[in-house]
Amino acid sequence: MIQEMGIHHNSEELKRCVDRFSDARVIVVGDIIMDEYIWGDVSRISPEAPVPVVDIKEETKMLGGAANVLNNIASLGGNPILCGVIGDDQTGQEIVEWVKRQGLRTDGIITESRRPTSVKTRVVAHNQQVVRFDRESRKKLGVESVEKILDFIQKMEDSYDAIVVADYGKGVISAELMEGLRGLVLHSSAILAVDPKIGNFEFYQNVDVITPNHHEAGAFCRMEIDDRESLVRAGKQMLKELNCRYVLITQGKDGMSLFENSGEISHIPTVARKVYDVTGAGDTVISTFCLGLASGLDPKSAAIISNFAAGIVVGEVGTSTVKAEELKKVFNNRLKS
Repeated sequence: MIQEMGIHHNSEELKRCVDRFSDARVIVVGDIIMDEYIWGDVSRISPEAPVPVVDIKEETKMLGGAANVLNNIASLGGNPILCGVIGDDQTGQEIVEWVKRQGLRTDGIITESRRPTSVKTRVVAHNQQVVRFDRESRKKLGVESVEKILDFIQKMEDSYDAIVVADYGKGVISAELMEGLRGLVLHSSAILAVDPKIGNFEFYQNVDVITPNHHEAGAFCRMEIDDRESLVRAGKQMLKELNCRYVLITQGKDGMSLFENSGEISHIPTVARKVYDVTGAGDTVISTFCLGLASGLDPKSAAIISNFAAGIVVGEVGTSTVKAEELKKVFNNRLKS
């Protein structure tokens, strides 16, 4: 059955759903990244090459990758713990200190001395990204690091409601790690969810939730998703081949679609009024959706709320998070009580 969900929902009911996020305990496993932004203006072209000259006005840093998922969950009122790998370097220490200042645990963060902490640096002028350069290693994690992450989670026993895997293709997520995570949740009620990376789909069999965008879903299904028919085919194929409970495909300006293994399909239109930057939108979607499931919401309600959260983030330039009160305010503005 295919449903067109619309956005006609009671704002007070959705706000009560967000209030339940504080009950959710979520472990975030994945690639930890520092996002750097160099902000400036462009008024001329370089005489040395046909490229813009950026006059730098400001530099900022933000937690990215799995650390941005952590930020999103904390900002929405959930209780997250970060598991991943940093290098033995200044950036790695900055990330640890940043997490500590938020009052969150850092004992799930592993240091690999021969691995640099991943850094993405973006140059932005007049709200447009000019260039990005990355300093990172995409080498597969060492066996010892994988074991440390799994041991850390195992020692937490049943003190978590969900594990969110944030795969940015930097080597943390592997077949061995995913096999270990599936084993940890096998006899528990915890949800195992994945924000996927193209090229790593073979790792994601038998998870509860996967949240690809339409490009990632199309790559997995070896098709171009360009209409409703191809979207439905892709969602059904992913459910079947990955043996998931839920597939949530995000489609930018066209909203998102939820596929359930019960056969139900729900299409949810976007609520974003303007789209400036999709950076971090996937982090927001999986964070909000899994917080909803972990706090006892049905998948449709969780998807609707994550759609509102994503609509806020894409209206900002740079990786962003959504605060619970900000999300409730949007409900008030866009929905009738």
